[in-house]
Amino acid sequence: MRLDKLVFIFIAVSLLSCKKDKEEDPIVSTNLSNGMVVLCEGLFQQNNSSLSWVDLSSGAVQNSFFLNKTGRLLGDTGNDLQKYGSKIYIVVNVSSTIEVLSASNFESIKQIEMTNGQVSKQPRSMAFANGKVFVSCYDGYVDVIDTTSLTVTNRIQVGQNPEGVTYANGNIYVANSGGLNFPNVDSTLSVIDVNSEIELMKITVGPNPGAVIADAFGDVYVISRGNYGTIPSRLKRINTATNTMDETFNFDVSGISKMNNNFLIHDGTSVSIFNPNTESIENSNLVNTSGVTTLYHIQYSASRDRIYLLDAMNYTSLGFVRVFNSDGSYVSSYEVGLNPSKIIFYD
Repeated sequence: MRLDKLVFIFIAVSLLSCKKDKEEDPIVSTNLSNGMVVLCEGLFQQNNSSLSWVDLSSGAVQNSFFLNKTGRLLGDTGNDLQKYGSKIYIVVNVSSTIEVLSASNFESIKQIEMTNGQVSKQPRSMAFANGKVFVSCYDGYVDVIDTTSLTVTNRIQVGQNPEGVTYANGNIYVANSGGLNFPNVDSTLSVIDVNSEIELMKITVGPNPGAVIADAFGDVYVISRGNYGTIPSRLKRINTATNTMDETFNFDVSGISKMNNNFLIHDGTSVSIFNPNTESIENSNLVNTSGVTTLYHIQYSASRDRIYLLDAMNYTSLGFVRVFNSDGSYVSSYEVGLNPSKIIFYD
């Protein structure tokens, strides 16, 4: 969850009790093919995170997918959703849990409690390497989870309030945001050796780093989000051979996602393609976003060659997944849960 969104939600949550609950959507057939699972964050401290299943053959949507599959609610503020091996992993930040599900049928395998004694670790994001899950936790650590035993085997201290995390060139890269100390934020990227599970160094990348992602050529890119005012957000490139910051790109960027060997980037209003090989923006304003209210995240499906814009609307009403062809032409929209943020595709 972004800090700028949090302030709005504190105001908006009080309005929810005045709204009539929407009737539950009907249960649709979910054979986990030709569809997508959408993680919807819900509202902070409202315990209403959810999964939506979208059947791309019929267009039918089931917004209570996790509840229907497990018989219980997902929790408070779902923050990350990824598939690794035969399992699906979901980070639920405020509930301080990680849900582990079967990728074949979405049945629950285990709910991992992410607490240190009675204190929440506040898990945020995940990366995977060597049969392990590396989970950034807002208490200043990265937890290591063995994917066979599904137990936490190590805690690695990093910087303040770590956010995005990715794997590249034998290391885990962790963006230390310091977001809870705003405006006195962190400005570093921790480098962790995956074999020794030791922090090797910190790289200074600029204030308030958030999303971090590896390219197809072995380098790592991180978004330094600035202070949401006088210091703009910037994309930074890390040379993973030397673990140094080699480049700052002077354009605004709020989100980033892989698109084959390129990246899809957005600044909250426009969507472009960034080519890491030529280090240049191609196809600026690729997608007409005039029909998008709040661009919250972007993803790309290589198998379908389509772009998916996740629209949070006003943060308190149901969101949408807006679908476009790779040339930017509009295809369709699907109404999903509150604040959609991540997608897993099923072919």
